[in-house]
Amino acid sequence: MKAAPLALLLALLAAAPAQAHPDSFADLAPDLIPAVVHISMIRERAPAQQRLPMPEFPEGSPFQEFFEEFFQHRFPHNRQPAPRERSLGSGFILSPEGLIATNDHVIEEADQIEVTLSDGMKLPAEIVGRDPKTDLALLKVEADAALPFVSFGDEADIRVGDWVIAIGNPFGLGSTVTAGIVSGFNRDINSGPYDRFIQTDAAINWGNSGGPLFDLHGQVIGINTKILSPSGGSVGIGFAIPASIAAGVIDQLREYGETRRGWLGVRIQEVSEEIAASLGMDEARGALVSSVTPDSPAAAADIRPGDVILRFAERRVEKMRDLPLIVAETSADRRVGIDLWRNGAPLRLEARIGRLEEEYAALEDAPALAGDAQETDQILGMGLAPMSDMLRERFGIGADVSGIVVEELDFDSEAAEKDVRPGDVIVQVGQKPVATPAEVRTYIRQARREGRSAALFLFNSRGAAYFVALQLEE
Repeated sequence: MKAAPLALLLALLAAAPAQAHPDSFADLAPDLIPAVVHISMIRERAPAQQRLPMPEFPEGSPFQEFFEEFFQHRFPHNRQPAPRERSLGSGFILSPEGLIATNDHVIEEADQIEVTLSDGMKLPAEIVGRDPKTDLALLKVEADAALPFVSFGDEADIRVGDWVIAIGNPFGLGSTVTAGIVSGFNRDINSGPYDRFIQTDAAINWGNSGGPLFDLHGQVIGINTKILSPSGGSVGIGFAIPASIAAGVIDQLREYGETRRGWLGVRIQEVSEEIAASLGMDEARGALVSSVTPDSPAAAADIRPGDVILRFAERRVEKMRDLPLIVAETSADRRVGIDLWRNGAPLRLEARIGRLEEEYAALEDAPALAGDAQETDQILGMGLAPMSDMLRERFGIGADVSGIVVEELDFDSEAAEKDVRPGDVIVQVGQKPVATPAEVRTYIRQARREGRSAALFLFNSRGAAYFVALQLEE
């Protein structure tokens, strides 16, 4: 009796149409190889340092051989270095006029760039534009005839397990075709602010950088850029910039010679399960706003620290890292809707997006902390004291920061485990400003009466704001 359901299941599986997969890639590869190029970059090295004079001795003197060997080992810069450095990479032609996409790191600091076509023709290339944040670059070559080219596809049409093909110039060998499957999507490998890589087990090696990752329709769904390998060679873990990111960046480089990203003006952090519970959210998702830049689009839209951004421009924000990419892809001066969670309830605002400038793209260095602890009010493993001029001077706290100073810390406490440090300032508790330790105690007592298991603290640490949820157990 137990065998009947299994037999039925096997029959249904046998009747279901199997996903088509190729017996060979030999029909597809010849159509794609002509659009893939090899890129060599020449970087002029810095002039050699001034040679130190070596003592002169009569020809054949034993001291001459001794000093020559001594100077070569003791002063290696006396040896004339090679005047140039070369590196190799890959790219692919995007238009018959000779526009070529590649990785920025392939042509970084290049003095000369040469592109070799699949038929062996070599052409000088000029840089149209670069974007180090996504590791993309656009080149241009001039040819006597129209060049073969390929087009971007959409990785959204691809599933984990689907076949893909990588073509490039590994180790300078020339046009090399490798095949594999998509191993995963949305990989964050901490290489930049917009990480959302496609992972593949198609062999990618040194020299493949900048080359295309194709689907079985010959569309570029990714640009091969990095590998994870303890040996430096392919171990089946390669990463490609998805076409959905690359196509937009390449379009901007083609039109403007640079990228023009949207800017909101918030610092954000991940919403943990504890933070979600402390805010009364049903699930941990979205991006928690830890601070808002003055005079920014976020400030003008009344976005506040403690808000959780759930949707931006009608796109759902699942994780913190989703928001920077969505904002960056939004055109400057566009008005967008933003769905928030604030004070235990949903809220919708509207913001006019600005343009991201470099001064907003990097965080400023903050002053270091210093000072000895004094007797304080102990709360949740933290020794707290009201703000004073003495504490500002001791810990280097800015005049614009108000709140309660963490003067001491129990390094076995939960606060210490979550990177709270002496000199940090408690700005808010439960999304309400606080100025004295007594206010913190009052909030904690109230939260316990309401059955809350954690409280959300907003800290300022050397000018940077961050949220921490701390447990309220007695």
